[in-house]
Amino acid sequence: MSTSIQSLTPYLIVKNAREAIAFYGRAFGAEELFRLTDPHDGRIGHAELKLGENTVMIADEYPDFGALSPDTIGGSPVTFHLATLTVDANLARAVGAGAVVLRAAADQAYGERVAMVVDPFGHRWMLSQKIEVVAPEEMQRRWDEETGA
Repeated sequence: MSTSIQSLTPYLIVKNAREAIAFYGRAFGAEELFRLTDPHDGRIGHAELKLGENTVMIADEYPDFGALSPDTIGGSPVTFHLATLTVDANLARAVGAGAVVLRAAADQAYGERVAMVVDPFGHRWMLSQKIEVVAPEEMQRRWDEETGA
């Protein structure tokens, strides 16, 4: 089955896009590509960041459009998965920039070393590093063993 979808780009809404752009640069090495500033009140209406090989869009809150941050709506159920070469170094960098550790770095049954943080703007990030190639059947066997199934 074919689809016309060509890509998926996260669009983050935050309470202070200027601070968030600076944070994502310090924490994850994101580079700002451009920003559009609202001439009426100075809010960032749209900005794009380069994060690895990906683009992330970001804007300040615009409640009149329904663009609300995780802080305003009581959190977010979404976690962004960042594939890295070195989880521990990237975790230290993110924490040094102001992220809070939700889950310490640990090796997982599915062949990745993983840590999870929440950024100062309420968005959660899973940092991962491939440490082993694991077939889906083996992942399930390990999962069953870990969970006592």
